[in-house]
Amino acid sequence: MTDLSYNKWVSMSDEALIKVIGSFIRHYRMEYNKTQDELAAAAGISRSTLSMLERGQTVTLNTLVQVLRVLNKLDVMDAFEVRESFSPLQLAKLQREKRLRARKSSKNELNSTNSVNW
Repeated sequence: MTDLSYNKWVSMSDEALIKVIGSFIRHYRMEYNKTQDELAAAAGISRSTLSMLERGQTVTLNTLVQVLRVLNKLDVMDAFEVRESFSPLQLAKLQREKRLRARKSSKNELNSTNSVNW
């Protein structure tokens, strides 16, 4: 995400953000040449609920996900994926602890750790 786009979203009110989501839904419904009735039926919601979503009114998250699925736009969910990240210090520590070589184990170690017998 660029700083410019982040600042754009931060500066918007919650109401404005919800209206952007509604416009997104309406745009793709129209692009796929679907009526509100057709899209609502495919999503398993009422036409009035879809209309509320497009106007930026309150609907459930479940409704939004159902509509995104029908519009084949679940890729927007990528923004919500949590990716594990490491600080440079953590990464350096992990690299330092990483084994670089295998060492020959004694027979006692193999028997005591229930290792796979080769």
